[in-house]
Amino acid sequence: MLTLNYIRENKDLVIKKLNIKNFDASELINRLIELDNNRKENIKEVELKKAEMNSLSKQIGLLFREGKQAEANQAKEKTGTLKEEIKKYDEQLSQIETEINTILTQIPNTPHDSVPAGKSEDDNQIEFTSTNQIDADSSRLPHWELAKKYDLIDFELGVKIAGAGFPVYKGKGAKLQRALINFFLDEADNAGYKEVQPPIVVNEASGFGTGQLPDKEGQMYHVGEDNLYLIPTAEVPVTNIFRDVIVNAEDFPIKTTAYTPCFRREAGSYGKDVRGLNRLHQFDKVEIVTIEHPDKSYQTLETMVKHVESLLIKLELPYRKLRLCGGDVSFTSALTFDFEVFSMAQDKWLEVSSISNFESYQANRLKLRFKEKGEKKTQLAHTLNGSALALPRIMAALLENNQTDDGIIIPEAIRRYCGFDIIK
Repeated sequence: MLTLNYIRENKDLVIKKLNIKNFDASELINRLIELDNNRKENIKEVELKKAEMNSLSKQIGLLFREGKQAEANQAKEKTGTLKEEIKKYDEQLSQIETEINTILTQIPNTPHDSVPAGKSEDDNQIEFTSTNQIDADSSRLPHWELAKKYDLIDFELGVKIAGAGFPVYKGKGAKLQRALINFFLDEADNAGYKEVQPPIVVNEASGFGTGQLPDKEGQMYHVGEDNLYLIPTAEVPVTNIFRDVIVNAEDFPIKTTAYTPCFRREAGSYGKDVRGLNRLHQFDKVEIVTIEHPDKSYQTLETMVKHVESLLIKLELPYRKLRLCGGDVSFTSALTFDFEVFSMAQDKWLEVSSISNFESYQANRLKLRFKEKGEKKTQLAHTLNGSALALPRIMAALLENNQTDDGIIIPEAIRRYCGFDIIK
């Protein structure tokens, strides 16, 4: 979240920037500053009363020694009154600080200057489209029909076992899924990301740290008895590795990757756009996370974007890169690039990756700080993450775009991971 000091010192700028996200922050920020003024007044009053009480305490002993019993008792009575007044101020202060923190969690991250204005995904800025052949072909089968034809994925069996949105991968479908995971992890490893295998459930503190809570409870599966949440992305547990940590500036960039299953309720999703693998409740994803120095985070974002782009090139998929507009960039992100692949059978672009710089927004929630060499003062780090890659729509595009009369051709880059070069 944004720091209170930053908001106070840059009130008009914050309000102006958040307008790009179509978020009117003026009322919240005015209330925040009012509360902060009240907080400062409360602290001042408490300090004055504590100073008065300390002075009286010293006088009481002296008065007793001088035999001034009545005056000493009067001073003791006054200290008792001051204690009650301080207690009331402390209670008010606690309420004020609770409201301040609540408001801070309701204010989104300010967008980067390069984020274009816009209301929705329709206003995202297309930065690049690959030169691969991008043609819709009505003769091509959609992936859900190919999955049935070649016995790769059983959607009906998934419904039987768990419900809609939980497919069962079978045979070469399961092997292709595993091949893609290993390919993505190896590519991340080659790019210098350290692999971890984190838990796939997180507690409330972890959900708060990366911004899923209290904003997105309805999108996550909740294990009520244990008050745990199934992760919507590996971003959550991996970034929380660094919660309440002070890192050394010389260790930047800190690069981590993880494969996990991901779980999203996707409440209200229905219709033709969610058929097959297009939108699932459970899916696999390889994530890359970087903890970076604030001076270098946008350079690192560019490096992460290029890494994801290299994966799509190696998979020989037609793709495009988008810079998200204010109305589509997430609550916590300052700048996000999306990658989409083209489905020739569905005649549509499918989002397969989002790469974001959160600047210090998550770090402030996580209390993730760093020290420059030789310095005692700590600063907030910057956090970045990206899908590298999410598997369902990659799988869909691979099946649909590589179908031939002889079968589905496997891209050369992952053949050694699959153990086969064609599905037939």
